[in-house]
Amino acid sequence: MLHVGIIGVSGYAGEKLLDILLKHPEVKISYLAAKIDKKQNINEIFPYLKGKIDLECDNALDKEKAVKLCELLFLALPHTVSMQFVPALLGSGRKVIDLSADYRLKSEETYERFYKVKHSDKVNFKKGIFGLPEIYRAKIAGAKLVANPGCYPTAAVLALAPLLKNKLIKPDPIVIDAKSGFSGVGREFFAKHGKEILGNFKAYKVNNHQHMPEINQEFSNIYGKKIEVVFVPHLLPVETGILETIYVKKSRKSQVVSRKLINLYKEFYANEPFVRILGEGNFPQIKDVVGTNYCDIGIKEDDCAIIVIAAIDNLLKGASGQAVQNMNIMYKFPEETALK
Repeated sequence: MLHVGIIGVSGYAGEKLLDILLKHPEVKISYLAAKIDKKQNINEIFPYLKGKIDLECDNALDKEKAVKLCELLFLALPHTVSMQFVPALLGSGRKVIDLSADYRLKSEETYERFYKVKHSDKVNFKKGIFGLPEIYRAKIAGAKLVANPGCYPTAAVLALAPLLKNKLIKPDPIVIDAKSGFSGVGREFFAKHGKEILGNFKAYKVNNHQHMPEINQEFSNIYGKKIEVVFVPHLLPVETGILETIYVKKSRKSQVVSRKLINLYKEFYANEPFVRILGEGNFPQIKDVVGTNYCDIGIKEDDCAIIVIAAIDNLLKGASGQAVQNMNIMYKFPEETALK
C-alpha cells in the first residue's frame, strides 16, 4: 500500500485529488494539509466525505509529520509556493508530484518574467519531469519530482504533437483560441469574482497568460525548433472543462502525405488510454469529457490549413486526474487505476 499526502487539499484540484485517491485500491491517504483557519477533520471541510475518510487536516504543512507518514506528496498549491517545500521533501527521500508551475519551465528567466518572483530552488529547478504521460512516460516512470502540466498546455500539446513531430505544419503562426471553466482560476478567485464570471464570457491575459511559455517550450521540444504561439484564453461561465481550437498552416511536407490526418492521429495515440480521436466531421465538446480523464481531439483539414480542436476536464486530465495517472506510472500501477 502506497502512503500519500495532499498539501493544499481544500482547493479545487486538491479536493478532486482526494476524491480520486479514495477510490484507488493501492493507495492510503495518510496526511492532509490546507490553508485553513485551524486544524479540523477533512469531513468537516467537505461534509459529503463523512463515512469515507476520517483524517485530521493540518492548517499548515508539518514537514516532519508528512515525511514520516508518506512516501509520495502531492502539492496542490498556488504557483510560487511549492518551491518553498520541495527541497525538504526531496531531501528526505520522498517523491513529489507538483501541480503548480514551479518546476515545469526550464528557463529561470522565463519563470521570473511570468510569475514575477525569482525561483528559490536552484538545485531542483530543472529536475522536474514534465508530467504529460503521452509524451514523457518513460521519464515519468523513474522520476522523483514530476511537474504536472497546466491545463491549457495539456490540451494544446496533445492536440498538435502528431503534427509537430512529423513536421506537417509551419511553426508560425500557431493560433490557439482557448476557453476554460471558472474552476481553472481557483476557488478563492471565484469567491471574489463569481458574479462577474457567471452569465458572462470574456478573454483574459490575452497573449500573456502564464501557460504560454509552457506551450512554447513543449511545442519547441517536439518540433526541434523554437516556436512561439499566439494564445488567447477565455473564461466560460461553467465550472469545469476546456475547449481549445488551434489554427495552423500546412507545411510543404504535409501536402505530399497521402494518408488522412485522422489516421495519423489514431496511429500516434494508438496505445494511449486517455486520448480519443474523433471520426471525420466530428468535433469535441466539453460535456463529453467533464468528469473524465480523457482528451478528445477532432481534426479539420483544408487545402492550406488544419484546424485541431481538443477538449479536456481542466480539473482531471488538466490537473488531478493527470497527477494520479503520473503516480500510477511512477509506481507501476495499471495506468487507468481509479481513473476509469
